[in-house]
Amino acid sequence: MSETRPNNSVLSPIGFLTRSANLYSERTAIVYGSLRRSWSELHRRCCRLAAALIELQVRRGDVVSILSPNTPAMIEAHFAVPMIAAILNAVNTRLDPASMAYILSHSESRIFLVDQDYLEVASEALRLLPASDRPFVIWISDDQSPGRCPQGEVEYEQLFVAASAVPVLPLISDEQDPIALNYTSGTTGRPKGVLYHHRGAYLNAIDNILTWSIPKAAVFLWTLPMFHCNGWCFPWSITAVGGTHVCLRSVSAQSILAELKSHPITHLCGAPVVMGMIVEAQMERLERPVAFATAGSPPPVPILREMSGLDSK
Repeated sequence: MSETRPNNSVLSPIGFLTRSANLYSERTAIVYGSLRRSWSELHRRCCRLAAALIELQVRRGDVVSILSPNTPAMIEAHFAVPMIAAILNAVNTRLDPASMAYILSHSESRIFLVDQDYLEVASEALRLLPASDRPFVIWISDDQSPGRCPQGEVEYEQLFVAASAVPVLPLISDEQDPIALNYTSGTTGRPKGVLYHHRGAYLNAIDNILTWSIPKAAVFLWTLPMFHCNGWCFPWSITAVGGTHVCLRSVSAQSILAELKSHPITHLCGAPVVMGMIVEAQMERLERPVAFATAGSPPPVPILREMSGLDSK
């Protein structure tokens, strides 16, 4: 069969957001400290952010970079940017200014969304760039990081006030279009860029659900950095099942323990070091099973044994 419109549907994880907003409109999509947002609210904000980016002259194939911890803004960027066929570049927050400047220049980033926690390193990276290579900067702040936007520059929440309230329809026409650009780090030589396309992100997100048997309304704790391979595509996976994203600005034994006690967490991810944090916190046995996915290096057997004792699988 030919790939005519009646026979072909573009595979993109952007559709997961629209689906969850329609099916689970009042279900909680985002938890972040005292903040709660429903799926309908998240969808509306992503559409407004997409509209704001269009007004800032972001076009198909342009790169929008973001430097942020695991905050609601990071989730929103994973949908709003590709919604307009632009490419998301989630920058490693642990990089030095020179590496960051190289990535911004090499990617030809048009917009740079920066959380206030990284004002110093981002400002230094921007100073290293010639004026012609500097992206337009938008500063992100919230109740957990209430820094002041540099004078004369744009604050993230202002975008939602000025942007059109008319929903932005996804502008994806080709599932082979790039959705995200990621850069290597911790290797010899300069960072190297790797592109995901919409189809690949969609399939990987679905694979996460099938492999891990993620149920509807899963509650996912964001201990895995979203700059790391787009959080292994879990921003899209959890959205597909209408789950809840529990955002975590700072990952520590105390913050993980607090979230596990406060919310019915079902899943979380991270390197073995995160498992070590949980074990060292001497946490009591959990009231319910929690699934933990790890990668990067094999976790030590004693750590696995301790995690199993907490009813983690």
